[in-house]
Amino acid sequence: MSVFFVTGAIFVIATAISAVSNIVGLFTGSATRVFAEFAGTPAQAPIGPDGANVIVELDSAYLLADRLPFASVVALVLEQAVVVTAVATVVTALLLVMWSILRGRVFGRRNTSLIGTAATAGFAGVALAPFFGNMGANGAFATISGGDFDNVILSANLVQVFGIAFLGALGTTVFMVGDRLQRDTEGLV
Repeated sequence: MSVFFVTGAIFVIATAISAVSNIVGLFTGSATRVFAEFAGTPAQAPIGPDGANVIVELDSAYLLADRLPFASVVALVLEQAVVVTAVATVVTALLLVMWSILRGRVFGRRNTSLIGTAATAGFAGVALAPFFGNMGANGAFATISGGDFDNVILSANLVQVFGIAFLGALGTTVFMVGDRLQRDTEGLV
């Protein structure tokens, strides 16, 4: 179990370092690197014989914008804040549940609340981070194209969203039922 505690701490720290690095990159003098999704946009790539350009279909790419609108910068900072907050909350809540289980207390209101908190934070992170990322990408598109290229695509990984919602609801229900059964059977054994 100690491996999970150490791994969880490393994961939270690595996520925070990556977020700070991404935020610092927004405020440096060089071009800002912004992740963007495309809807079947044709492009040329030098992947043909002898480096000849070949038409490819873009699914996603990193845009390099010399400047971004203030709203886009705020959205990209919020994206990183959401990611760090979600990861830290999920990891902390699940590690607290594990700690409680190691101490012999599996079912209880505290663990049920912690499972619900982890599920809610995971769901919010998976839903909100792409939303803010898309806002930042739209600003980059507008800056680079002068407003001529309209590529508004808001996407979230639906498998992740539904998976987290399902597992969160299942986990919370299991802990609620376990807590109720434990209270109902106390003193019977």
